[in-house]
Amino acid sequence: MRIDVWSDIACPWCYVGKRRLESALGGFEHAEDVEVVWHSFELDPGAPDTPVETATAALARKYGGGPEQIAAMQDRVSQIAEGEGLDYRLGETLHLNTRDAHRLVHLALETGGPQLQGRLKEALLDAYFVQARDVSDADVLREVAAQVGLDADAVTRVLEGEEYDAAVTADVEQARAYGANGVPFFVVDGRYGISGAQPTEVFAGALRQAWSERTPVLQTIGSAQGAADDAAACGPDGCELPGS
Repeated sequence: MRIDVWSDIACPWCYVGKRRLESALGGFEHAEDVEVVWHSFELDPGAPDTPVETATAALARKYGGGPEQIAAMQDRVSQIAEGEGLDYRLGETLHLNTRDAHRLVHLALETGGPQLQGRLKEALLDAYFVQARDVSDADVLREVAAQVGLDADAVTRVLEGEEYDAAVTADVEQARAYGANGVPFFVVDGRYGISGAQPTEVFAGALRQAWSERTPVLQTIGSAQGAADDAAACGPDGCELPGS
């Protein structure tokens, strides 16, 4: 079974949602048969390639209310993240462009499959939210990619060109086609959409439902006692005779 996830590197709820999905998978008896694939979604495609301000300052400028109000909101988000084992530094995170990071996520999937892609996604989220690093910087991206085992030459080639740029755009367009205007957005087995960082129980329920529907449940028609006289059967204790 496959789970497709659309998210952004600079989305605090995306990291929380990732942890809640992982918690649900941790209690799912068929977790070894579940594949998670990450897709790109840019919340702010116009964000600068070279950061000039914190995310707090950018949000205050965009939505108004002042940095203090935004900081209070971020404190609440950080408290929720802490409940999932994440130590956010939202007051230090930068307002930056994530497209290059997304392109590397596509590189990881193509060269190492979902497992390598998942390790890179985790490392990028940790770098941004826990370490407050500049994940738009090519040197930082090379370092993070090297930590999870991506080929250094391939990383440099992607960062110095436009490889996977179309793939990022296609991911965003697919999310829009699903009706998703925000992230995180999860699609379980191609049938169930989950919007937002829902509680772990919601993910767990979706996993069970999707799995049960892909595994046919046998419906028995009739029985040895209630069937027609000629519908006898054999069992561990021997065979019945018709009409017995």
